[in-house]
Amino acid sequence: MEDLSRSISSHLPYHIIYVFLPAFGILLTVSWQHIVNRDKMQKGIGNILINIKKNRSNIRFNNIYSHLVTSSLTVGFGGSSGLEAPIVCTGAAIGSRLGQLFKLTPYEKTVLIASGASAGIAAVFNSPIAGVLFSLEILIGEITIPTFIPLLIASATGVVVSKVLYSGQLFHLVTEGWVISALPFYVVLGLLSGWVSVYIANIAGKLENGIFLKQNRYIRAISGGLILGLILIVFPTLFGEGYHYLQAILNGNLEALKEETFFGEWLSEPLLMLLFIAALVLMKIVAAGITIGSGGNGGTFAPTMFTGAFLGLFVAFGVNQTGLIHLSASNFIAVGMAGALSGVLHAPLTAIFLIAEITGGYVLFIPLMIVSAMSYIISRLTNPHNMYWHHLVHENNIHPGQDYSMLNAISLENIINRSFTAVTRYTPISELHQLLANTNANIFPILDGSGALEGVIWMDEIRKHIFSPNLEDETVADIMVSPPATILVTDNISTVMELFDKFDVWQLPVVEENRLIGFVSKSALLAKYRDIIVSQQHQTDLFANN
Repeated sequence: MEDLSRSISSHLPYHIIYVFLPAFGILLTVSWQHIVNRDKMQKGIGNILINIKKNRSNIRFNNIYSHLVTSSLTVGFGGSSGLEAPIVCTGAAIGSRLGQLFKLTPYEKTVLIASGASAGIAAVFNSPIAGVLFSLEILIGEITIPTFIPLLIASATGVVVSKVLYSGQLFHLVTEGWVISALPFYVVLGLLSGWVSVYIANIAGKLENGIFLKQNRYIRAISGGLILGLILIVFPTLFGEGYHYLQAILNGNLEALKEETFFGEWLSEPLLMLLFIAALVLMKIVAAGITIGSGGNGGTFAPTMFTGAFLGLFVAFGVNQTGLIHLSASNFIAVGMAGALSGVLHAPLTAIFLIAEITGGYVLFIPLMIVSAMSYIISRLTNPHNMYWHHLVHENNIHPGQDYSMLNAISLENIINRSFTAVTRYTPISELHQLLANTNANIFPILDGSGALEGVIWMDEIRKHIFSPNLEDETVADIMVSPPATILVTDNISTVMELFDKFDVWQLPVVEENRLIGFVSKSALLAKYRDIIVSQQHQTDLFANN
């Protein structure tokens, strides 16, 4: 589709068709999603994480084929986003559906989801180790040997099948060995990569949430597509994924950047070329955000690599113009890609090994480590979560980490103690000793006539008053207190645990529309949590089940 688009545009002056092609592709994507898929396609890696955390790793069947169609329409007609996220979503959907077919446990389905994602990344970049590390750092969040083995097999298989079907490569990196004199400039690139990563995450997060939200989906698609088209007229280098131009600059062919733009002659001036490269660094993620925010299907993986590559080119080209030292542009382009990926994804290992595998060796390993680590640190200091998790944590209250997953594997319904002894605020304290003789409870709810919770009394308070000389005159109202917090029946277990820790109590009431349902004890929750840990550890060792 991209070849077709470029062929059409080559016959028109200044590639004027670029104004309309992205809108056409995004409109077709939105129409497919609305009419054919009935809005059941789940775009983005964030939705994979939601399904892992909240939906027992179940992903709908239509995600197996819908990303192939819609991402091809979006990117093929000029949408400035990447195909890696749709590929990951497709692989994850295949893994999930296989798990559902064989009725596997949620953890086993998660491993299959990660295996599909690993195979996709590995096949695209011919980088099996990077495919494994991507799933471990982004999707699973932990490394265990029994999990590692299936991911290795899936990644290797993905590369083999890809080679059988298509012998070419996405792009070739021709790099040289690094030199000590270039080390200070790699440090500069690491700092810039960290700041640019923060910029990418912020801009992408805002634009991908949607543009022209008050308009219907078709108006939004056309409007966003036309805006993107106008950007492409000024910066045709941003057309599609951008790997076409990325390969050109890797080959040292900066003339390719002049070919399609109407001010190409001006770029013969080094300062203007440097400013043009800087503009590409800033504008690629804007174009990607508009593409996705207006309804297109794609990801920010490729735009991040593109941005990092041109950031590396910016540093090398700028320094080389000073005449102080000559830097290898291809080296800085490669390392810049790793720096941007590390900062945006918070996945330094994936970034390092992806570029190392693409380059076919480890001659740049030290610069890759320095730049990726610096970018990661700067990005983490700004935001503790990567761009996928940031939205889930703040908008969906979904958190990374195994503790969160294991807590939310517990059903609140299963730990509510519905056996309680209720009293009214007018009950004399002198009558409580009869209740104490017939129950082991440490907390008593005070209910009104309609069953609404008015307060609670603790066993410790009863002890203080049961031998009071004024016992006959005192009622429950004299010692009742409001509970420090109440649990709603719709709350998840991680929220319940946060309440226990915040108020340092061992029992809390559960209410539904202010009517008391029962109590949850921290000890019961921890006992259930221990059972989940034991079960999860057993499931984690996939070979122990055979």
